[in-house]
Amino acid sequence: MCDWCPCPPRDGEVAKAQRAAGDHAPTIFSKILARTVPATVLYEDEKCMAFRDVAPQAPVHFLVIPKQPIPRVSRVGPEDTEVSLLGHLLVVASRTARAEGLHDGYRVVINDGKHGAQSVYHLHLHVLGGRQMGWPPG
Repeated sequence: MCDWCPCPPRDGEVAKAQRAAGDHAPTIFSKILARTVPATVLYEDEKCMAFRDVAPQAPVHFLVIPKQPIPRVSRVGPEDTEVSLLGHLLVVASRTARAEGLHDGYRVVINDGKHGAQSVYHLHLHVLGGRQMGWPPG
């Protein structure tokens, strides 16, 4: 437990985020893009890929990643907005969620840095659905 809150001991994704080395490559996602690590791909185009999460936290849990390696959402630069990469990732998340049957809603999560529980330093959107999400999330 933390000194100041009733949270459980650090384990799982939080522990991975604390141990993550940061902005180094290659990541598991670059290996998935290179097809050296298998993934269940739901969508792919010239800018991004969507695939199922290997450790789902909801009945439907997939990731949307850019093919361009951006380590963190806080490291997005002007060039990423000029080509509308971020908007494209959200549109792909929405279309893929619809294709996965998430008609009653879903959650989109972007973790940033160790305090945001980011354990893979390649920008990625988690799309979670198929059940009622709780609030607050953290």
